[in-house]
Amino acid sequence: MNNGKHENYEILNLIGYGLAKFGMCFFKEFGVRTKKAFYQYIVELKIAETPGTVKNRQDLFDPFFDSGRKGWWQKGNAYIHRKILIDSLFGNLDAVQYSGIVKIYIEGKFGVILKPTAVSPVTKSRFKQLQETGKEAELYFMNNYQTIDSFSTGILDDARLLGDGYDFQVQMSGKYFLAEIKGIRESSGSIRLTENEYMKAQEYKDEYSLVVVSNLTNLPKMTTTFNPIANLSLTKKIVSQNQTTYHSEFMPW
Repeated sequence: MNNGKHENYEILNLIGYGLAKFGMCFFKEFGVRTKKAFYQYIVELKIAETPGTVKNRQDLFDPFFDSGRKGWWQKGNAYIHRKILIDSLFGNLDAVQYSGIVKIYIEGKFGVILKPTAVSPVTKSRFKQLQETGKEAELYFMNNYQTIDSFSTGILDDARLLGDGYDFQVQMSGKYFLAEIKGIRESSGSIRLTENEYMKAQEYKDEYSLVVVSNLTNLPKMTTTFNPIANLSLTKKIVSQNQTTYHSEFMPW
């Protein structure tokens, strides 16, 4: 354990989601016939210390699926952000395809060779986003931005693909705010603004907000700072990066 976070936090979440959503159709893809045997299998792989650890992770996801199991229903939606992240990446997969994602993770981290499952290239690309705090933080903001007092009645526009120094625009009674979202796994840490983000924050001042979603590993918390250039201590760092490109010959197309 580390600060309350299990060292295999991500794969346990994937396993818990798979058990809650697909049940037997999920664990039979690992060559076992019962859930109890699957729990023990995960312990043997050293992903969890005890079968109870695996069961607890399923209990976390059970309330979000109509499987007949209540799980940790008394916690309400406290952990639904974990389901939303996995849904956004793999929610359209069936049990066989989803088990392939779990196998990729296990093979990559634990060096265990498992029965191969065909996984599409785009699904493999989505798999890489599991460890990116940015996407998880953005999804949390999208589903909870109205809990921020300044945005409580706002209309959200997604601007992430525009690459113009902010992630979202929030319209409030004819006034517009820009929101840049940053994610931190724990309850404290540093964030960085790109040059583009810094310039946009400098231009819009009080209409530009930095929203830091912290404690992503447990119960996320959003901290909003308007006019971050004026209200945060930021240190300029110049990082040189070499980029390799490949060019074709001049030719008709």
